[in-house]
Amino acid sequence: MEAMKRAQQWSADVYFDESTRGAAQKMLQDEGAVLAAFGSELSFGTGGLRGIVGTGTARMNRYTVARATLGLAKALKQRGAKAGVVIAHDSRHGSDEFTAVAAGVLAGQGIHVHVFPILAPTPMLSYAVRALKLDAGVMITASHNPAEYNGYKVYGSDGCQITDLAAKEITECITAVGYTDAAIPSESEARAAGFWHDVDDSLRRSFAQACLFCRPDPTVCTAVNVVYTPLHGTGLLPVREVLGLMQGVTVTEVEAQCAPDGDFPTCPKPNPEIDETLAMGIALCRETGADLLLATDPDCDRVGVAVRKPDGEYARLSGNEVGLLLLDYILSTRRSQGTLPQNAVAVKTIVTSDLSFSIAQSYGVKIREVLTGFKYIGEVIGALEAEGRESDYVFGFEESCGYLAGTHVRDKDGVMACMLVCEMAQALKARGMSVWEKLCALYQQHGYLGTRLLNFDIAGALPMVEMAATMKRMRTQPLTTLCGREVTQVKDYLTGVDGLPVSDVLVYEAAGLKAIVRPSGTEPKVKVYLFATTSDSAASDALLSEMQAAITAAIRPQK
Repeated sequence: MEAMKRAQQWSADVYFDESTRGAAQKMLQDEGAVLAAFGSELSFGTGGLRGIVGTGTARMNRYTVARATLGLAKALKQRGAKAGVVIAHDSRHGSDEFTAVAAGVLAGQGIHVHVFPILAPTPMLSYAVRALKLDAGVMITASHNPAEYNGYKVYGSDGCQITDLAAKEITECITAVGYTDAAIPSESEARAAGFWHDVDDSLRRSFAQACLFCRPDPTVCTAVNVVYTPLHGTGLLPVREVLGLMQGVTVTEVEAQCAPDGDFPTCPKPNPEIDETLAMGIALCRETGADLLLATDPDCDRVGVAVRKPDGEYARLSGNEVGLLLLDYILSTRRSQGTLPQNAVAVKTIVTSDLSFSIAQSYGVKIREVLTGFKYIGEVIGALEAEGRESDYVFGFEESCGYLAGTHVRDKDGVMACMLVCEMAQALKARGMSVWEKLCALYQQHGYLGTRLLNFDIAGALPMVEMAATMKRMRTQPLTTLCGREVTQVKDYLTGVDGLPVSDVLVYEAAGLKAIVRPSGTEPKVKVYLFATTSDSAASDALLSEMQAAITAAIRPQK
């Protein structure tokens, strides 16, 4: 009934444009369509909003964006914030419109808004909040989601994605307003009123210099040949600029994937964690004989990497493997140069490879572990900064291809990651070693830990309900064995574990094996992370496949 009422309002209220009213009117003839579009509301959390672009309260559109922005504006006013907000956007469908709507709503509330006049990546938005000394930032993006999605991420004055407390405050303000409450002045009206400002291009240049400042060894200049693709997103200009300032790095771009395009015509799933997404780049690597491939996702906060093997073929490295390689490179280089802090801090998420503990320990460095989400790594940086220890932070990473060295950005940074991978490849090549050979050496030194990520898509009109039901079933009918080995420990982060915030995460552990289950915060899916400690990749793959079969049966039981 509530869904039908919402659909009827959207079909009749003249606040909504003619196209929206027409789409809602058409849905009224299809109960399933009404339920899918109006049966729920996009939830606002620490990741902001994310959903399929379309008409309805459960979709990303100018009205859900306007309502969220009005709530943000009211929350900022309650806090006494006066400096303003910066907004950036990617190449996705609706990003231009959603940027204009968000900027108009903020300006209409008397809040100064600084808008990037060109596409800008998420890390540059994080950087801009602090560089411009503003109260908040908004990034219009759905990151690596498929083309039908878009999103709305909010950053605090510290350049981090907002915390649970801030999300709660904004959510309360959003809930207090309706979909027709926001006045949306046009850009010309907002400019005339003095509240709409362009972000100057000098900020882009200062961002590039800040990235270069974080190089572990800026003297490295060995020649390496790199293939790069922005996957039709925002990475082309900033990555081209930073790599262009590195001596010895020659870049060949995948031309067919350079133009920004919200359809992502050459890679329907623009996620650099997927083999198919890198296919075009790897083909160009074979043609050119490149040392490695770099692929940034649409908002350029993640980077996928493929490297040449001794047989001349190319292998995509997992996010865990790239993170382990960079961790070792940064720690070894800074130790050899005498720049490794005595109390150095490296950070990883709970779903990221535990092999990092052994690598860090070999350099006398301790790993801090946080919940999934780079905002928690950003919080560690902020806490160190408050203690006067900001320089002790050396590296943070997560298995989903997110990396950060340096503190000028408080989110994962695909631009910086491209730079770090190139420098690492240069340094290794100078010693007669490839990136692949270094990875094999790390496994030989620290042991082999195989990993695998499973994604279980949740269908139906109310996917959030189905996701909650799946997690409940995994709690009430827990796994008792993994590959025939007794589960010796179950960690339920909903009850609080290891002093970390409460989170909807389950961890099952058996001898040498681990499975972590959590609902995605950005898509209708349940994610499962598998880990197997073995002697080699073949043994690990066998165990991972056996675990995958058991987990699949538990997530999707036979009816």
